[in-house]
Amino acid sequence: MFVGFSKYFDVIITENQSEIIEAIKTAKIQKLDAIVGFVATMGALHEGHTSLIELAKNQCDIVVCSVFVNPSQFNNPDDLATYPRTIAEDKKLLENAGCDILLLPTVSAVYPDGILPYKIDLEGLDEGMEGTFRPGHFTGVCMVVQRFLEMVQPDKAYFGKKDYQQLAIIQKMAAVRALDVEIVGAPIKRAKNGLALSSRNALLNEAQLANAPQIYRALKSGLQFSLLNKNADAIVNHIEAQFLDTEMEPEYVAIVDNVTLAPVAVVDENCTVCIVVFSAQVRLLDNMQFSKVLAPKS
Repeated sequence: MFVGFSKYFDVIITENQSEIIEAIKTAKIQKLDAIVGFVATMGALHEGHTSLIELAKNQCDIVVCSVFVNPSQFNNPDDLATYPRTIAEDKKLLENAGCDILLLPTVSAVYPDGILPYKIDLEGLDEGMEGTFRPGHFTGVCMVVQRFLEMVQPDKAYFGKKDYQQLAIIQKMAAVRALDVEIVGAPIKRAKNGLALSSRNALLNEAQLANAPQIYRALKSGLQFSLLNKNADAIVNHIEAQFLDTEMEPEYVAIVDNVTLAPVAVVDENCTVCIVVFSAQVRLLDNMQFSKVLAPKS
């Protein structure tokens, strides 16, 4: 296999930019034009991450994954402190999933000059929803994703559609920065009960985990309601009402245009409903597209 890197079974472990460049260079010896896929994670990996890796393996020759809890995207210090960290389990999952190279950097390896001011014009995609409730969050996301794309230099990078606004912003950031990479959005991975898989699910107790699929049921109910009433405010009210007899509290329900993320007054098949719900202190995010129930206009 490779020489000069730490190894966990068949996963090559790198810790900085020079090591990841050398590992990819070595991996390309037998195929110089090998396609490199990249999956960026913050660890606490689950089947949702596995599905990203599987998609990358189907489309690429070499799959690189990163595990890095990025401090620059947390506007709440308590959220950063409590974010689950399970590196031993993550390594085993990555090995089983067929990841080729793991980038496991320190903060100083990602930000050698420290976390410097970062500005980018996202043309309003960062306004509303997460931009309202987590100010500064997307600045940190763009900063770290741009940094990783510069470090790894992949041909394709994979992100889940569960973080719908984040995916749109990463695609815009890559275009604005003229990065030579294809940003690929992957379908939401759900448990059998509909709950969107998330690292934060690990923070739920047994009762909260049993109740969390109500988010999925509320979204489905909202889509069905849209067949009777396409007024966005009415649909939002209908979805919020699904939590009245639960211990969960919606932070926001927003219905937006699929492309611009601008709020809409009347829904059609080109809209998405995005939601964030608190279960105690755990913040859970999901979305669903109206194209599931609304046919295109003839």
